[in-house]
Amino acid sequence: MFSKYPVSMLVFNDVTLRRGGTPLIEHASLRIHAGDKVGITGANGSGKSSLFALIKGKLSVDCGEFGLPAGWVISHVAQETPAADMAAIEYVIDGDRELRRIQHELDQAEQRDNGSRLAQLHGHLEAIDGYTARARAARLMNGLGFTTAQENTPVSAFSGGWRMRLNLAQALMCRSDLLLLDEPTNHLDLNAVLWLEEWLRSYSGTMLLISHDRDFLDRCINHVAHIEHQKISLYRGNYSRFEQHRAEKLAQQQAAYIKQQQEVAHIRSYVDRFRAQATKARQAQSRLKALERMEQISPAHVDSPFHFSFIKPEQVPAPLLQLHQTTASYGDKPILQQADFCLAPGDRIGLLGPNGAGKSTFIKLLAGEIKPAAGQYEAAQQLKIGYFAQHQLEQLIGQDSPIEHLQPLDRSATEQLLKDFLGGFGFSGDKALSPVAPFSGGEKARLVLALLVYQKPNLLLLDEPTNHLDLEMRHALTVALQTYEGALVVISHDRHLLRTVTDQLFIVNDGTIQSFDGDLDDYRQWLANQKPGAADRSADGPGNNSGVSRKERRKQDAEKRRQLQPLRNELKKLEQLLEKLAQEKGNIEQQLASSDIYDKEKKQQLKELLLSQGEVNDKLEKAEGSWLEISEKLSEPSNSV
Repeated sequence: MFSKYPVSMLVFNDVTLRRGGTPLIEHASLRIHAGDKVGITGANGSGKSSLFALIKGKLSVDCGEFGLPAGWVISHVAQETPAADMAAIEYVIDGDRELRRIQHELDQAEQRDNGSRLAQLHGHLEAIDGYTARARAARLMNGLGFTTAQENTPVSAFSGGWRMRLNLAQALMCRSDLLLLDEPTNHLDLNAVLWLEEWLRSYSGTMLLISHDRDFLDRCINHVAHIEHQKISLYRGNYSRFEQHRAEKLAQQQAAYIKQQQEVAHIRSYVDRFRAQATKARQAQSRLKALERMEQISPAHVDSPFHFSFIKPEQVPAPLLQLHQTTASYGDKPILQQADFCLAPGDRIGLLGPNGAGKSTFIKLLAGEIKPAAGQYEAAQQLKIGYFAQHQLEQLIGQDSPIEHLQPLDRSATEQLLKDFLGGFGFSGDKALSPVAPFSGGEKARLVLALLVYQKPNLLLLDEPTNHLDLEMRHALTVALQTYEGALVVISHDRHLLRTVTDQLFIVNDGTIQSFDGDLDDYRQWLANQKPGAADRSADGPGNNSGVSRKERRKQDAEKRRQLQPLRNELKKLEQLLEKLAQEKGNIEQQLASSDIYDKEKKQQLKELLLSQGEVNDKLEKAEGSWLEISEKLSEPSNSV
């Protein structure tokens, strides 16, 4: 390492890094300027964390030179938290190392009764805003989900996930020149992610960020340093822009392009199958919108090692599950009270709400892991639940291999069939036969997902399924969920996943679960309105519960429904027409599939069939265009009732 450059930048000159003789990065040269916010991306094991270790001085280059400006203060999130008895807020304040140094010197100066030194140190303290340190620490803790009462709770009293939040708060407390963040959102809920996002956007220093959350990257970075084939390429712009650059490059490779087109066609087939069915109209419309985004980003993932799909459920009863006036408790504390909820085939629901409001408790209630304290829980006889939660990673049997975990689910399956299935989740070759104990968190999460998929559930309950998953596996999961035919309820801080696989949002808050008529941007505003002292709340905002506003809202909704009824009637007619035309098209294609129709004596009949096929296709295209146009009008936020 060297610091001979006076300029404010990180400098990599022909850098090579190896781990255990294996080259991770070879001959990398790039410059990262002061104030740049850079997302570090690449496959697991490509060298992202090793790059951080180099910058922190814990690893040396095997070849070349690396340097950063002398005097730069580097902040990073500690991976371990001591089980200390000190108050949580004091632990966070420890992140400001200069403040603690000045406080220590103040104590020494007071003991020596050194007046001039005391005055000098108090001047330094004021210059670094030391007198506001406790207030700054409290704001950081509040933003990351801690209550005021928890500020003085001993660090040792918190669970592992909450200690990691304390470590993050401590890193943010440091007045750093360079901030290194490695998966900072892994232990956060969506509310804390949104807060952290805004904090990082206002951070004035240089930041290097490793994250598998594309929306988080998009809003926090202005460059991407991508590690691939032992090389580092620096791109200007956010993550979406990087994907476009990479997609354009990969799409030029014909084999990769064909594979990508097959993936897009797989998603589009769902839309084509269900867009003409009234019961599937909303899901098909949602998938179509998501497809527009998927078509743009899929080429950037054509070389992904992960590719799987959810097996069609054997039965999908309606309704799948119902709650009637159901109360759920955590210990003696009621979390949800008198909840009414119904899940039907095709429902795709995202759960939102403040930390601790009961989202995970609600998922456990649906999964049957906890019993209702009151009310009714009615499940269809054929209900088959696939439940994913982080604690299931700990329930894997350490000495067993992925194959051995899968075999009890299907004793008749051959080992090769199971190997082929596991290959789609990245368990190829010896990996499928290796004990899972040394597996990483991401590998264990992939295995739990594989076990879930293999069981063909008709109801998926996913509680933070993307924790520990890299961008490639998140993309594969998103693609697979696009065509899943059962019902889905998901909690996630990954907004890209929520946006592309859910059709409805529900908020769990204040002991209730209610439908949320808005999108994730509206939810950000809803959160702001929930904060104490939030001023000028809209009378129609979801945070307003006054009797007058509810009455007025019902009146407005009734009038809006009346105005929209002609559009709904027209949509219903179009859906009936589409179904009729789809049947006609199917009949024609069935006749054209017969080899007899191509006999010479049936030449005229063939001609008429082809003519009819063209006419039906034209009618279908026009009807679909009208259907989409009306559906888009009805789905506009201003028309939501």
